[in-house]
Parts: sequence; C-alpha cells; structure tokens
Amino acid sequence: MPLITERRGNVGIMTLSRPEARNAWGEDYNQEMPRVLAEWEEDDSIHCVVLTGDERGTAFSAGADLKDPNTHSTASAADFIKALPKWKNFPINLVHDFPKPVIAAVNGYAIGIGCIITYACDVIVASDRAEWRLPQAALGILPAYGGTPRLVQWVGKGLAMKTALGFPIQADEAYRIGLAQWLVPHEKLMEQAMAVAEHLAGLPPLAARLVKESVNRGLDISNIRDASLADVYRFFALELTEDKSEGHQAWRERRAPVFHGR
Repeated sequence: MPLITERRGNVGIMTLSRPEARNAWGEDYNQEMPRVLAEWEEDDSIHCVVLTGDERGTAFSAGADLKDPNTHSTASAADFIKALPKWKNFPINLVHDFPKPVIAAVNGYAIGIGCIITYACDVIVASDRAEWRLPQAALGILPAYGGTPRLVQWVGKGLAMKTALGFPIQADEAYRIGLAQWLVPHEKLMEQAMAVAEHLAGLPPLAARLVKESVNRGLDISNIRDASLADVYRFFALELTEDKSEGHQAWRERRAPVFHGR
C-alpha cells in the first residue's frame, strides 16, 4: 500500500510509502489521500493528523516520478481545461483546507511536490536530515499547486524566490527561518511529532479548528481590521461551546479539562 494509515489515540498518521523510489509521488496518492482525509474529517475521534515519509525510503518524498514519460505532460489544451475543476481535490489543497491541524514530520529529502505538500501543513517538525528542494525551474516548469505563494507565506519573498530557483533549504536553515518549528535528531523525529500531535489533540477540537481557520483565512485578508472582525465572530461562536465552559471551569478548579468537541 503506497499510503499507510494508522491511528494512535486521537491522532491519525499518514505515511507516504514507496520506499523503492524514495516515496516518490504517484497517482495512487492522489486517489487515496482524499479518501482518507474525507474519512478523518468526519471522524470526531481524530483531532489532528501527522504526515510523514516511510523510513525505508530514506526520504520524506522524492517528488514526481520523472522515470514516467507522462509526468509533467499534457495531451492538449482542451484536456487541461477540462481537468481544472479536479484541482480543488488535489491532496495539497485538501491538506491546506482540512479543518483539523496537520503536522508534517519531515524525515529526509522533500522534493518537488513532496516539498510543496509540507507547505500546506500547519506546523512542521524536521529531522536533522531534512532538506527541501524545488527543482522544477531546472526542468523547464515551475512549482505548481501554489508552491511558491505558499512558501512566501512561510518565509517571505526573498527566501521563497531563492528556493523556487533551485537552491535547497537544509534542516538547520529551515528551523532558523521559521519553515520548521521544531528541529530534532533524526531518531527523535516521530517522538517529537507525536508530542506535538498529542498536545494538539488535547486542545478543545472546535477551538483548534477555528485557530487554524483564523490563521489561514487571515493570510488572504488584505487589512487587519477585516481580519480582526472575522475573528470576533469566531470568538463569539466559541464562547457558546460546552468546551469553553469546561476549559474555564477546569482552570478555576485546578484540574485537567475534559473536552468533547461540543
């Protein structure tokens, strides 16, 4: 199975698994990831998701399979235009729009599309072996699926331009510039990723959803007043939840809260 899934408590784990090709991207990921994400979106027992690469592949993902002559090719303009509506269901868009937090646990090379999908995640835990590369310009194309605009939102124009023109980002630089929020020795990667996941899974689920929505939607709002106003509505909605009452009461009673996503 090229996409391995498992559950640990309230955490769903997706592992890109094509170890013989360094977890290279394939059409099977495009089919399977939307199905899994749709299932986990409806499953209230899943509070957050970890995305990583199969350790046997010694990479997070080597990106598109360039050995396939059909990779990065379009038969005609008509075929391209007809396929455009399907792009909204491409895994990168679905990960970005997934209402629950998604953690990228980057365990090695993240190249091309394997690089871009980490930008669609919400936080990144990096192994000291991690490296991000966008080689598309050297192949006569560019990073698709919003690769460069997504990276601009993470690190700003200059560093995004540098990366999009083919210069790699090593793990230590990724941590320094804020692309990765945690940097750990390789053997500690999943331990750290699960610690982050367990923290997120322990938050009130509705609050975690709306924090993610606030950050992502706020990036698309051109002025701070409108972004702030949108957050007033989110804040008011959360004030009406049972979990808000439980969180406040547990704080007053100096006990651990018990949240139910209501």
